[in-house]
Amino acid sequence: MKTRSKSCGGIFDLDKKEKRLKELDVEAQNPDVWQNHKEMQRINQEKISLEKIINDWKSLYQKVSDALVLLEMAREENDEGSFSEIKTELEAIKKSFGSLELKCFLKDESDIKNSYLSINAGAGGTEACDWANMLLRMYLRYAEKQGYKTEILSLTEGEEAGIKSVTLLVEGPYAYGHLKAEVGVHRLVRISPFDANARRHTSFASVSAWPEVDETVHIEIKDEDLRIDTYRASGAGGQHVNRTDSAVRITHLPTGIVVQCQSERSQHSNKDKAFKMLRAALYEREMERRREEKAKANAQKKAIEWGSQIRSYVLQPYQLVKDLRTGIESGDPQKVLDGDLSDFIEGYLKLQAQESS
Repeated sequence: MKTRSKSCGGIFDLDKKEKRLKELDVEAQNPDVWQNHKEMQRINQEKISLEKIINDWKSLYQKVSDALVLLEMAREENDEGSFSEIKTELEAIKKSFGSLELKCFLKDESDIKNSYLSINAGAGGTEACDWANMLLRMYLRYAEKQGYKTEILSLTEGEEAGIKSVTLLVEGPYAYGHLKAEVGVHRLVRISPFDANARRHTSFASVSAWPEVDETVHIEIKDEDLRIDTYRASGAGGQHVNRTDSAVRITHLPTGIVVQCQSERSQHSNKDKAFKMLRAALYEREMERRREEKAKANAQKKAIEWGSQIRSYVLQPYQLVKDLRTGIESGDPQKVLDGDLSDFIEGYLKLQAQESS
């Protein structure tokens, strides 16, 4: 079975996907593979991904076929009720196709993985901390809409309100593929609720995302390159956090990467999660280095730095959210801050696909 999609590179070949799935089934039956945990994990992950893609496209294909049959019957009988039903079904088909089309842009091997997401308040004190907290709420709402599971791994509260920084794990298919579109600086313009004179303020917060890596990816970490600190956690985390030094902070000295976790009750569990975060951060650093080298070779390098704003959220004197990379806008900031990010993410991924083609 083949389905055609111009934006997905011409032909989405289900026969090819099904052939690869059969090859994986054969690989999984090899007794030697049973003894190799990492190889078995790789095979299972690829199988799950392929099965999901195949089933989704087959389901869409069947919906289109059923709609065509219903349309033909409605035309023959001039049945207005059936026409109305077809219209509703076409909207559902359009939505399903949009979701599958978006996945066609997510071709990197890391795109399907879970994602770490980090938010850091910029300069501006309480105002910036409150903005970082608003972004945290926005991404938690977005994850909920996507059916993703979230876990806050570390959080540093602001002195008066909001948060200085937060790192969370977002679990679900293509979590990283979607959230990588949010990396950069987010700018808020509003009348500050913390200003007695009701003046307009501009606040900044940076967002970073990197994929969770599994045991199939080898990341060398030397003990002598690490500094491991334990501390008494504060903020979210339960009653235990202020009683023991259970929180763990790991600094990778050669790169300066710092990760920390305070979500678990035991220091051991927090250390394990922090090491997973560090492996993922080092992996993403290497991938970013390769991307930059490739972009430099193509004279298309676009640095992500503190000054590179990707989106502006204006609440006063008018209401507008605008993505500065794609030009996509929304006149309903509250809807966006409630997690409605699909148009912005899809627009960015399409732009990236066009630029790389």
